[in-house]
Amino acid sequence: MNFAMEEHENNNNNNNNGGDISQKAKKHKGKHDKPKPWDDDPNIDRWTIEKFDPSWNESGMLELSSFSTLFPQYREKYLQEVWPTVKSALKEFGVSCELNLVEGSMTVSTTRKTRDPYIIIKARELIRLLSRSVPVHQAIKVLDDEVQCDIIKTGNLVRSKERFVKRRQHLVGPNSSTLKALEILTGCYILVQGNTVAAMGSFKGLKQVRRIVEDCILNKMHPVYHIKVLMMKKELEKDPALANENWDRFLPKFKKKNVQQKKPQTKEKKPYTPFPPAQQPSKIDEQLESGEFFMSQKKKSAKTWQEKQEKQAQKTAENKRKREAAFIPPEEPRKQDTKSEDGDKDVAAMAMSLKKKAKEFGKQKLGENVNAEVYIATAGEPSKKKSKRRET
Repeated sequence: MNFAMEEHENNNNNNNNGGDISQKAKKHKGKHDKPKPWDDDPNIDRWTIEKFDPSWNESGMLELSSFSTLFPQYREKYLQEVWPTVKSALKEFGVSCELNLVEGSMTVSTTRKTRDPYIIIKARELIRLLSRSVPVHQAIKVLDDEVQCDIIKTGNLVRSKERFVKRRQHLVGPNSSTLKALEILTGCYILVQGNTVAAMGSFKGLKQVRRIVEDCILNKMHPVYHIKVLMMKKELEKDPALANENWDRFLPKFKKKNVQQKKPQTKEKKPYTPFPPAQQPSKIDEQLESGEFFMSQKKKSAKTWQEKQEKQAQKTAENKRKREAAFIPPEEPRKQDTKSEDGDKDVAAMAMSLKKKAKEFGKQKLGENVNAEVYIATAGEPSKKKSKRRET
């Protein structure tokens, strides 16, 4: 009650002295969120993680904490083999673990010997990695203070299963070459398993891995382009003159190409009718219509046998025609007759010569008596010059 009254008085004072508030520095909401003298110290590296010393917490934990996770059935045999190794690794930090094969779960919990309060979170990450098919010798490294882990869920980023499988293969690459390159450049262990990607490493590397994986699955950028950018950054880090400069002008910029895709086939919408379609006739209705329903069993069997024989005969005839088609000789190409064309030309030339002779004969008819039969006979004979040309 007293605290509420004090706050009310402070608010009244602030309202009365409105001009003084603008001059004063902004108040922080948190009780301990105040500027410290070592905040601007350049000698302090805030990214370094100090190793935990048990002397910091000699009394131990006040309450017991436990986490459990399920594992798939195909990991049961492997976990049974490596569980003693996991148990001995967690025993060093005072954490107990239990493998329940009936429920298919792994449980980790703190004990009275536990000193590090954050080790239970590390133990939870350990069993999560083991359930995601990470080898035990690699998963135990997460218990170190410098190693973190991140499990990226990728199954719900794409609807189509086929697209998801193709894009996941882009992340792995041929013979896992793309994945190995990403591990070298980011300094993280990466495992692609099912609908998730498990990564282990530093905070900086995990941030890069998450961005690369999400861009690949969402089809924003291929991992190969990310590898090129990371290689450029590695080279720029070696130059101390560029430490405080913007690297955007040195990094490559990739433009997304619009590839023409096949247009989806849209079905034509049928006109809407409130009435349902007509009912199709049943087998009995068809038999009643053809009269087969009233036939005896013997006649029905005879009819079916006859239909079967007819189909068989058609099939045999078709097969025979196909076999005989291989023995039919192909049609030979016919040569064009040039003689007929030459003959037509000769007839036309003869007709022209006869017309000329007829004109000459008409002119000479008055002056001379010419024998018409002899004149026509001589006109029909070819000239010597033409015969010589044909011989040559």
